[in-house]
Amino acid sequence: MFTNTQSVQWSRAVAVGSLLGLIVLSLAWELVLAPLRPGSVVLALKALPLCVPLIGLLKNRMYTYRWVSLMVWLYFTEGVVRAYSDAAPSRWYALAEALLCVSLFAACALHVRLRFKHAKAEVPAT
Repeated sequence: MFTNTQSVQWSRAVAVGSLLGLIVLSLAWELVLAPLRPGSVVLALKALPLCVPLIGLLKNRMYTYRWVSLMVWLYFTEGVVRAYSDAAPSRWYALAEALLCVSLFAACALHVRLRFKHAKAEVPAT
């Protein structure tokens, strides 16, 4: 299948792609596709905290992968609640948000695990 290095790169790409997808979805959803109040940009501000970990993921910082895997559950919760309570089409955007959150969490968790495994394999036994 994949070598360890390819798996690390793949998990990084999925994490960055999922985070970018969440940012784009949050902005498009609240500004254009299905805003709660037309002309209001307040809910679009929820995309700003997602921009902070993007820099760390692009720089491949292990600490960022760890804390973003915890932060993403706030967005997952919003997605699940709005999928249950909102009407279509907002319901479908909420489901997409929840799926992107699960994808981001899984990619971050896998990335951290693979990098630790890779680091252990490189350290010679004494």
